[in-house]
Amino acid sequence: MSKTAQTLQNQPAKPLTLRKKLAAYLALTKPRVIELLLITTVPVMILAKQGIPDLWLVLATLIGGALSAGSANAFNCIIDTDIDKIMGRTQKRPLVTGELSKLEAQIFATVIGLVSVLWLGLLVNWLSAGLALAAELFYIFIYTILLKRRTSQNIVWGGAAGAMPVLIGFSAVTNTLSWSAAALFLIIFLWTPPHYWPLSMKYKEDYASAGVPMLPVVSDVKVVAKQIVIYSYLMVASTLLLVPVNPMGLIYVLAAVVGGIWFIAEAHILQGKANRDAVDNPMRLFHFSITYLTVLFIAVGIDPLFFIRVI
Repeated sequence: MSKTAQTLQNQPAKPLTLRKKLAAYLALTKPRVIELLLITTVPVMILAKQGIPDLWLVLATLIGGALSAGSANAFNCIIDTDIDKIMGRTQKRPLVTGELSKLEAQIFATVIGLVSVLWLGLLVNWLSAGLALAAELFYIFIYTILLKRRTSQNIVWGGAAGAMPVLIGFSAVTNTLSWSAAALFLIIFLWTPPHYWPLSMKYKEDYASAGVPMLPVVSDVKVVAKQIVIYSYLMVASTLLLVPVNPMGLIYVLAAVVGGIWFIAEAHILQGKANRDAVDNPMRLFHFSITYLTVLFIAVGIDPLFFIRVI
């Protein structure tokens, strides 16, 4: 190595500008994941109210939920830094690049986590605050620490944390829970495996290198595709379960039926390719699953505003 290169290597890194530092803190929260969680919250609040809820309540719930999810995601990044260094798609996360120190991340994650509980408790209600805290603790301790590196069923049970925003949104309006909230929770819970396993199929080698036993790492692709199909059917069945429980109108029913048929068809297409050992683009189902969930929950929110009786 030349003296010039050695000199450059030994020089301390230039401090980040305030803008880049703030961007690093934002990246630590995984904002795209938060965005997906919040997509489900507002429609559920409309459903719980059977109309438009107070807009300040909606805003307070979204801010509190975003802070809680951001804290959980930040702690996930702290715990999984060793994994993130190995996996190609996570090597630009701020703890890997050095944009943030572990101590900075820990302080940030702790502060916004505490603020989220107080924010929801004082501005929404303490049931919503308790649910947000339970979701965060479950994601950190049960999914990230206990399950992720130990079982191929990690993402199945981890889906419980991702399904909590619907309970938070419902309780924010009603200050209680019901079978309708439970049915909405079940939809997200069953949606998570067929949503995430295609992503795991694409990044199978990354997960294997990092020692994370995602289902595609430990099982044949045919087995994974079969599991995706099974969970797809269960998920679609759960969307229809909401109809008699709430009950829902024609807008939601059409979205659930048409979207569900399409989702199952996409899952079978992936399975067909897996059976021929010809899976070339598992991300097609991954991306479609996001669109599917978005459309389904838009229907959840629109249905009570323009209710059309099915029968």
